[in-house]
Amino acid sequence: MEILRKAQNDDKHTRTKSNMPITQSAKKAYRQSVRRAGRNLVRKDAYKKAIKDLRKLVSEKKTDAAKQFLPKAYKALDKAAKAGVIEKNKASRHKSQLAKLVK
Repeated sequence: MEILRKAQNDDKHTRTKSNMPITQSAKKAYRQSVRRAGRNLVRKDAYKKAIKDLRKLVSEKKTDAAKQFLPKAYKALDKAAKAGVIEKNKASRHKSQLAKLVK
């Protein structure tokens, strides 16, 4: 920390950069981006957990449970793709791989 402060103090010719918004519109945009990032994180965690749970069921040789869980994993992937968290093709690729895994 001490080195960082010294480096910041040594550079007198540059303005100090603040990451916090100043204008009203920038403040609102910041609030929106934080809210959206939170939503995206929820969607991302949901689809990753669904994939992990399905793979665990398959590895434990519980094929009936895996077949019943497959639509839930599809739903999580589709929601993530619809929200723009992942690309549509990535969701399709995961769905295809999971279907092949369950067979």
